[in-house]
Amino acid sequence: MDQQLTTPDPFATLRARLPGIRPTHDVGRVRRIEPTGLEVEGLSDRVGLGDELLFDDGAGATDRAEVVRIAEGALWATPLGRVDGLGIGHAVRAGGRPSIAPTRQWLGRVIDPVGRPLDGRPLGSGKSIGLLAQPPSATDRRGMADRLTTGLTVLDTMLPIAGGQRVGLFSGSGVGKSTILGQLARGMDADVCVLALVGERGREVADFVRRVLGPDGMARTVVVAATSDMSAGLRRRCAVTAMAVAERFRDDGHHVLYLCDSVTRLAEAHREVAVAADEPASLRGFPASLTPFLAALCERAGPGIAGQGDITAVLSVLVAGSDMDEPIADILRGQLDGHVVLSRDIAEAGRFPAVDILRSVSRSLPGAASPSENAIIAEVRRVLSVEDRTALMVSSGLYERGSDPEIDRAIAVVPRLNELFSEAGSTNTQDAFRQLAGTLGLTWEGGD
Repeated sequence: MDQQLTTPDPFATLRARLPGIRPTHDVGRVRRIEPTGLEVEGLSDRVGLGDELLFDDGAGATDRAEVVRIAEGALWATPLGRVDGLGIGHAVRAGGRPSIAPTRQWLGRVIDPVGRPLDGRPLGSGKSIGLLAQPPSATDRRGMADRLTTGLTVLDTMLPIAGGQRVGLFSGSGVGKSTILGQLARGMDADVCVLALVGERGREVADFVRRVLGPDGMARTVVVAATSDMSAGLRRRCAVTAMAVAERFRDDGHHVLYLCDSVTRLAEAHREVAVAADEPASLRGFPASLTPFLAALCERAGPGIAGQGDITAVLSVLVAGSDMDEPIADILRGQLDGHVVLSRDIAEAGRFPAVDILRSVSRSLPGAASPSENAIIAEVRRVLSVEDRTALMVSSGLYERGSDPEIDRAIAVVPRLNELFSEAGSTNTQDAFRQLAGTLGLTWEGGD
């Protein structure tokens, strides 16, 4: 009997595998376009807040957007570049969590918040790390390390910065903030410096790199820059990317100096993104999400755990009219380990750095100084306080010399103290304390 022959189904294997196949990219479509962002359908169940979306910019390149709001059936994303080439129905694919791949070859380079070089030269990459890392465990972190040499006498003595400390630099415009940041980048005791320039004009970025930092400062520095013409999403990401770079070096055991100029422009960029996501303003024009955003950034700096280095952070804040109660300054004062206030009056008197010692605080004290040094610090503050209380009376001629020994002493020694605090730290810290003690008429017994 003839057996009936059956031809094998050539597609049987493929049919069996089809149910398990997943798309290489989750793809959605642009439903609405506004200058502040994109509404995308088809991805709201495939992505999370903070994820990236990738799309063709119309010129053959890939650009990005960040998911800032998700609703059923649609999501809202703020662009990290131009959206000129986009149209309704344009394909958008999920890009996952944002990441960056820093390496030691990034030292001396200027990059944008996405990790692309801004200096026109090829940029290598290392191991990829997430931008939105969690801070070290609060119970496993070490305490602040020893006092660091900053290269500025007033900070090395009156307002010491310890390893892993987070300090705010509060200043009006044109009072010398950028100069101080440049001096810290060049002279502060650290292995690596990571500088975030948020919302700066392009000319100022180039000037800061060439003139303020110079070759010596750039040799150990990674500059992350988002100029003022970049999107709000990129400007907001600038400080976060710089922190991720700092964490990469910290995890390798290095002591990192993290500088951010400025948190004010960072907060303004965050406000633009939040408003585009329909978040209401509640803090004198700023959204409520600003507080946790800044807190998360600050917490990522600080001492590391065993086997890691530290991230010492100095974050500048522009305060209009020296108003220390405006929202950004008020939020940061509660997050940081000290604040250095620059005074316009002191700057106009020709004394730089224009640090207002009486309004500034370092929470590394008294631990960062010896008992003898703390005694000198306390006495200097007392003398400066006397001079501050009586300055108007003395300048208006209402005080007669010899009426009060404390006022007479303040009149005599404060000019010399101001001279010492204007010095750029050419002497070591012990010599500076010895000179302060001599100016005050005290015996210096040395650090103990």
